[in-house]
Amino acid sequence: MSNNRPVTTTTVARRARLDRTCADAVDVAREALADSDADGVGEYLEAVNEGERLVTHLFDCDLPGYRGWQWAVVVTRAPRARKVTVCEVALLPGHDAISAPVWVPWSERLAPGDVGVGDLLPTAPDDDRLMPAYVLSDDDGVEDIAVELGVGRKRVMNREGRLETAARWYEGDSGPTAEISTSAPADARCGTCGFYLQLAGSLRQAFGVCGNLYAADDARVVSADHGCGAHSEVLTEEETALEALETVYDDGAVEDLDD
Repeated sequence: MSNNRPVTTTTVARRARLDRTCADAVDVAREALADSDADGVGEYLEAVNEGERLVTHLFDCDLPGYRGWQWAVVVTRAPRARKVTVCEVALLPGHDAISAPVWVPWSERLAPGDVGVGDLLPTAPDDDRLMPAYVLSDDDGVEDIAVELGVGRKRVMNREGRLETAARWYEGDSGPTAEISTSAPADARCGTCGFYLQLAGSLRQAFGVCGNLYAADDARVVSADHGCGAHSEVLTEEETALEALETVYDDGAVEDLDD
């Protein structure tokens, strides 16, 4: 019977052997460093096999501020040739070298509050927090009314953007878990405070702005269940004690009245 099963072959990449002629060219590599005016060339470290007749010679770098860096000289030779050729000389960081951190784009380095006076922060056209507000009209009268009604913006926050904002506010210093809120009396919540200015729009049920100039959150957004000691109806211990007192009647002495 014939075997019709497919034959599977596995190809194993063979690593080139270290070329002895290139590996022995340490003096050639050191001369190349001298010719290139390399500074701080220290002791010889090792020869690294890079490929077929291609070797990198590594030397320690003694330059101040370059701890762990190495001078690298790449050499090669033609087939059946006895003379090696220098390909490249470079200063490279080693495994324990002190080097600059990986560059991060500025858009990913931004943190809340980074934009200061005079700074400009362009918003990307495809910002996933925004969506088009309305279609522009060719009628100037329509445009004037749109601006007056508050819909004259090119883009507004979409649902995802509003939810992200609400979560950030609620979990931060504007929410119920903030230190100033947990330290306030349990009934001193912003939603019942006379200085609480409720927001408009989809966030009005959960957030407002503090309008008490004596409060730490004055002019800031706070959640309805946020709180502080500047609540409009907060009572001191003395006031609470006075309210707790009951009316006392002294009926120990009864005076008879003539009819």
